[in-house]
Amino acid sequence: MATSLSSHISLQTSESKISDFPNWYSPETGIYSSKHPSISLPTDPFLDIVSFVFSHKHDGVTALIDSSSGYSIPYSKLLPLIQSMASGLHRLGVSQGDVVLLLLPNSSHFPIIFFSILYLGAIVSAMNPLSSTIEIKKQVSDCSVRFAFTSLEKIDQLNNLGVHAIGVPQNIDFDSENIGFSAFHELIGGRFGKAPRPVIRQQDTAVIMYSSGTTGVSKGVVLTHGNLIAMVELFVKFEASQYEYSSSKNVYLAVVPMFHIYGLSLFVVGLLSLGSTIVLMRRFDGNEAVKLIDYYGVTHFPLVPPILTTLVMIAKGATNTENSFKSLKQVSCGAAPTSRKIIEDFFQVLPHVDFIQGYGMTETTAVGTRGFNTQQCHKYCSIGLLAPNMQAKVMDWNSGSPLRPEYYGELWLKGPAIMQRYLNNDVATKMAIDKDGWLRTGDIVCFDEDGYLYIAPADLEAILISHPHILDAAVIGEMDEVYGEIPVAFVVTRHGSTLNQEDVMGFVAMQVAPYKKIRKVVFTKSIPKSATGKILRRELKKLLSSSCRL
Repeated sequence: MATSLSSHISLQTSESKISDFPNWYSPETGIYSSKHPSISLPTDPFLDIVSFVFSHKHDGVTALIDSSSGYSIPYSKLLPLIQSMASGLHRLGVSQGDVVLLLLPNSSHFPIIFFSILYLGAIVSAMNPLSSTIEIKKQVSDCSVRFAFTSLEKIDQLNNLGVHAIGVPQNIDFDSENIGFSAFHELIGGRFGKAPRPVIRQQDTAVIMYSSGTTGVSKGVVLTHGNLIAMVELFVKFEASQYEYSSSKNVYLAVVPMFHIYGLSLFVVGLLSLGSTIVLMRRFDGNEAVKLIDYYGVTHFPLVPPILTTLVMIAKGATNTENSFKSLKQVSCGAAPTSRKIIEDFFQVLPHVDFIQGYGMTETTAVGTRGFNTQQCHKYCSIGLLAPNMQAKVMDWNSGSPLRPEYYGELWLKGPAIMQRYLNNDVATKMAIDKDGWLRTGDIVCFDEDGYLYIAPADLEAILISHPHILDAAVIGEMDEVYGEIPVAFVVTRHGSTLNQEDVMGFVAMQVAPYKKIRKVVFTKSIPKSATGKILRRELKKLLSSSCRL
């Protein structure tokens, strides 16, 4: 059998009647439906994401602020800048179907370049600017990249790969004397007339983002204009509709990279449809982030667990947290599980700030689940409820059978935000998406009795990492004849450590309930993770299986 969510939750018996199950779960099919009402998505097959985003009316004033210089772009100039850049790109030779690489950090230029490319029916492929030469060469080849926007030091490298590379300054400064940025200034500031717009369909490819998916091998995730439209509706706009305050008055601090689906969905696309203000940081610095929150009156701070930990540490050291974080309304965390201890510490130092978690993947265009707290219900350790229009299954990894609420298994998702395919990889696509359209995420989750999802098992991993001899750790489940499924710990120890299995199991046993005890320990040199720090548990499953056969 699979592992239960918690000892304090009374489990359904195998003889449970269908009427015992909630209406958002079907015991006949094993399908979980969203508890939120369905949202009508645009049906026009010729609607593109640029037209969709800029068709929304709002009273937002400032769109983007570069935190390092204070330079800002008002909403009144955003679309004209995009159209001007699109005209420059058209004159340069960018046409429908061309792939343009964005090898950039967070920047006020990023959304302008992004939308100008899609305006022409061309395709964006984003990438970490710190990527190695080998990684860049692979992505350029895989996507057949023709053009690129990057920093000055990367231009020659890309030109040598046959890519027309354009250097991008930190800010739009038409008086800049740096000749290296002259091509960029000419593109965005030239008077070329309005670029002709091709016919663009919702099903056309808009973005190719690279993801490790459920394995450690990087693959190109093909997302369409329709996927991006669904993301705006089901994630960003829907979440905004849950709150009473005006979205155009919200100020977001953008630390999460725009080249990652989490940052792209919010700061490049979604929030610009709502009129919110986005304060951009090129790289994260904890103390600087706190200063920006106070200076710009930041209301929302989307982040990832390591940044949350840093924020909590700084808040603990602050003498007056109410004044330091007075404007902050909500912190949202995604990309990887957060431990209960960090969440408890967060509320000790920032009790006036709402905290939610969410779940999404590159393959789901960042759509999956999202937390929402009320006075009656606040489940801070949950990753939230299923997004509107999304369905889920929780599958037993060993038997392949669907699991009912309160049992952990692999999360499968289905809905309008699911990727089209993996680029040039039919085998990987068929392994990830079954014939009925279900995406196998590789993540282990459980629905509780109220329909909230939980990712397993961040708390055990947090306990393990707190041991002074343990550098890193991950926990997965393994089938057992006696217990049904047992927690197995993968542990990376510090150099020179003599830690053994009994030491690890004893250390955890002193801090958890009996059903949570670690029953097996595997010592390893590293824990496989994605670029955002997400543990690749399917890889650990393979490692465990191979070790059992030895």
